[in-house]
Amino acid sequence: MPYVDRQNRICGFLDIEENESSGKFLRRYFILDTQQGSLVWFMDNPQNLPIGADCVGSLKLTYISKVSDATKLRPKAEFCFVINAGMRKFFLQANDQQDLVDWVNALNKATKITVPKLSDGQQNSENQKALPDVAGPKKQVSYKTEIIGGVPIVTQTQQEGGDGADRAERDAMQRSHSQLPYFLGRPAQEHTVIKSGYCVKQGAVMRNWKRRYFLLEENSMSYFKSDLEKEPLRMIPLKEVHKVQECKQSDIMMRDNLFEVVTTSRTFYIQADSPEEMHSWIKAVSGAIVAQRGPGRSAATMRQARRLSNPCIQRYTSRIGECSSTD
Repeated sequence: MPYVDRQNRICGFLDIEENESSGKFLRRYFILDTQQGSLVWFMDNPQNLPIGADCVGSLKLTYISKVSDATKLRPKAEFCFVINAGMRKFFLQANDQQDLVDWVNALNKATKITVPKLSDGQQNSENQKALPDVAGPKKQVSYKTEIIGGVPIVTQTQQEGGDGADRAERDAMQRSHSQLPYFLGRPAQEHTVIKSGYCVKQGAVMRNWKRRYFLLEENSMSYFKSDLEKEPLRMIPLKEVHKVQECKQSDIMMRDNLFEVVTTSRTFYIQADSPEEMHSWIKAVSGAIVAQRGPGRSAATMRQARRLSNPCIQRYTSRIGECSSTD
């Protein structure tokens, strides 16, 4: 579902048919900015892109006349809605029915605020001006996807057309969606999978942010380069996790939807794609920890129990007790 970021903009992932009537929907990150009066979309969350990365499409809110459900117009496209902008219709796919309703309401509300009432002549003139600003098929740009070390790398090519590249890009972007079922990209696991999906994680040395595939199981939380990898980059035993919570330093790091997993040796900073996903991860990890340790047993309690169960410590404690009784 769309969420409001720290700049009071409505944001979230949607699939858009960038080439009109192509039937090909590509996953993009959308930002509805009523202050700037525009709807823009990027390849990914701009926080995860290089500084200064340009949007791949934009649309002024003054050019939008109506936003509505397009289920009947595109019966094969699930959760589809349409943005009418002058002589162009933009078809988009939401993640679910509630996501569709929220985006349609948000866009209609934004256009009611920003769109002035124009006469027919003025409206036609505005529609003609709108066309160059809309990300239309002025120049066909294609992409190609290569699997390097198990990681899908999307790069722009200079060739026109590119049906195969578009299809490969679509597949790669779809895999980045945090709700992608784990079994689609990886073989069945012996352990129970509690939650899985893509998040962005801060590196320990370079402090850079990279998208990683996370897997939460009964006893551990692991992350991989992608959902195609079999060996994790790192596995975090849940018995070493002290707490998992929403990160209080998110304002300092300029990151939305940031949570932290605090362990004995390190604090992992992880960014989810939405507030709902962040709270879902926090709840899932916390629940897995409680299930493993039992209610009311903290990490410190578990360490104390393991320490006292050590035979050497037991003998030492016994001797102390004997000395005390003698005194």
